[in-house]
Amino acid sequence: MDVGLAHLDRPFDYLVPAELDDVAVPGTRVKVRFAGQLVDGWLLSRADDSGHTGRLAYLEKVVSPEPVLSPEVARLARAVADRYAGSLADVLRLAVPPRHARVEKEPRDEQPAPVAADAVDPRGWRDYSTGPALLRALTDGRAPRAVWSALPGEDWAARYADAVAATVAGGRGAVVVVPDARDLDRLDAALTGVLGPGRHVSLSAALGPARRYRAFLAARRGQVPVVIGTRAAMFAPVDRLGLVAIWDDGDDLHSEPRSPYPHARDVLLTRVQLAEAGALVGGYARTAEAQLLLETGWAREVVAERATVRARIPAIAPTGDDPQLARDPGAATARLPSLAWTAARDAIRADLPVLVQVPRRGYLPSISCAECRTPARCAHCAGPLALPSAGGTPACRWCARVAAAYACPECGGRRLRAAVTGARRTAEELGRAFPGVPVRTSGREEVLTEVPGGAALVVTTPGAEPVAEGGYGAVLLLDSWALLTRADLRAGEEALRRWLAAAALARPAPTGRVVVVADGALAPVQALLRWDAAWFAGRELAERRELGFPPAVRMASVTGAAEAVADLLAAARLPADAEVLGPVPADEGRERMLVRVPRARAAALAEALHSAAGARAARKAADPVRLQVDPLSLF
Repeated sequence: MDVGLAHLDRPFDYLVPAELDDVAVPGTRVKVRFAGQLVDGWLLSRADDSGHTGRLAYLEKVVSPEPVLSPEVARLARAVADRYAGSLADVLRLAVPPRHARVEKEPRDEQPAPVAADAVDPRGWRDYSTGPALLRALTDGRAPRAVWSALPGEDWAARYADAVAATVAGGRGAVVVVPDARDLDRLDAALTGVLGPGRHVSLSAALGPARRYRAFLAARRGQVPVVIGTRAAMFAPVDRLGLVAIWDDGDDLHSEPRSPYPHARDVLLTRVQLAEAGALVGGYARTAEAQLLLETGWAREVVAERATVRARIPAIAPTGDDPQLARDPGAATARLPSLAWTAARDAIRADLPVLVQVPRRGYLPSISCAECRTPARCAHCAGPLALPSAGGTPACRWCARVAAAYACPECGGRRLRAAVTGARRTAEELGRAFPGVPVRTSGREEVLTEVPGGAALVVTTPGAEPVAEGGYGAVLLLDSWALLTRADLRAGEEALRRWLAAAALARPAPTGRVVVVADGALAPVQALLRWDAAWFAGRELAERRELGFPPAVRMASVTGAAEAVADLLAAARLPADAEVLGPVPADEGRERMLVRVPRARAAALAEALHSAAGARAARKAADPVRLQVDPLSLF
């Protein structure tokens, strides 16, 4: 039943009236009477008798005869709910989109002809020693599991299309999940070129109710063998599933913000286990979770030889190493050191575009007193003040109140200076430094997909980098401190992921150059210089094992009012080897406690927390508690 109460997270038996016998099939939406109210539910299975000894009520209504919940997805939803200490009803809300009656009544399209096995060309995978073998295994109907490190300049969408085509040629289906709409459009075009039109559908929350439900039904009815999409596609019902794939699994967009907060990578890997399908986890970078798959032997590595990597990477240089500082002493404090400025100038002279990655959007997202350097804060909510433009008025980033008459509480000064420079201010500065050169920005307000060839400056925030025709002549990675100094377990991993994604768009050396404004001795910078994400991922995983952090262990966070958190943990029958850490402050006056267990005890931890949450719900405890298993952020 679609009831968001943990203590009701179990199937209930109902009688099927004779008039509903033909339409009440497993997977259909139904309405039942529960506690005097009419509630939505799912018909999971039919049986001749029930183990319940009391009186059974009848189904009130079959909402639709369409069996939208497949048995495979129902099993998957139960497994995901158990893994994340959630309820089945919450997972099914994520797995099956809301019903659209008009779409159900539309005539069904004819199924396109199958793809011939000889249509799959492994040529694009030959730069990777085990790449062709991966395609052969998919074509033969086997279930290979691979972690792929993409080369710089690689057309990753075309490679994924090859893997999907090999799976379809073997008579099976595929699900591919990407972080955002731009990646989805790119993959959609690649698949259309390889499979032809009508062989796949896209699932995304941005499609709208009718289009999303139409695509979902096409997959559920077996009209298409392939579903691609953002995290909305991780539960897509595909017949005879043979491959699940995810691109750039370190992107936080893969993490579902709604309960029970599953991550697309873990959902897909659970599908691999249940459906005995193949798996492909790819990206320019590599997460510690993907490294764990390799070190445990669960998956195999698909990488290029070092000679191939050296031939494909651009020339990468840091600005913070000793020789550079000796030539340019101001490089330690300058935002655009001479090495970066020279790289941009040379690319523009060669009539090539330049990509400039800036971690912060906006104009001046953080300002401070020009006299004493005290950060400027809102007088009402203590939020940080920001400057929206050169002639704009300071305003709070939290409550949006304008601070036109701001005076520093420490020294009384009224002049303000930049503490953090955003993408729009950077574009303004570069426009003055390179007069006559077009300056384009790509970020939250407008995300560019492509830029034409020719000299241009493209200023972008991480994740919004457009593809340049022929590649960029120079890529400048500015303000690296903003990524590396974040209070986050994944700060170094995330910085390297963003840098590699931008650097991959540069031309190979010698015409392509990448300059990172950072100390070359830092581990993420070293991994960038050598283009060796595998080395950094192995190092990161080893450190997390030593410190006892995910994915080496399983961790759960319990967030809420102090009394509610203490009440839940006191009632939870945690495993004997569980460690309770905290409390630490959370937002809105709440606190957070962390529970850590070995990976072998993960199921016991989730069950204990879910049962304790159910007990609180049964006695109608007032203060809610938020449970998250392996949250992205621990601090």
